[in-house]
Amino acid sequence: MNRLVLSARLVERGNIRFTPAGVPALDLRLLHESELSEDGQLRRISMEIKALAIGTVTQSVGALDLSACAVFAGFLAQARNGRGMLFHITSLS
Repeated sequence: MNRLVLSARLVERGNIRFTPAGVPALDLRLLHESELSEDGQLRRISMEIKALAIGTVTQSVGALDLSACAVFAGFLAQARNGRGMLFHITSLS
């Protein structure tokens, strides 16, 4: 199963663009910060992740203010350039 749910802050949002099929797409950068336990040790996590919203979810993501926190859900896929991963957002809460 390829499912990711991430609490994050919106730190960068591109302009809405359209796929060749006319579907809206929005490139984003999200920042996640938390403290988790790993093998009994507290670990501080801070990471940025590239994300992409396609279709109707672009309206919800586009309405968020920069620095707004939300819970983003979706899946991971290879980035368009073949280097690294891209978080495809399918829902927002």
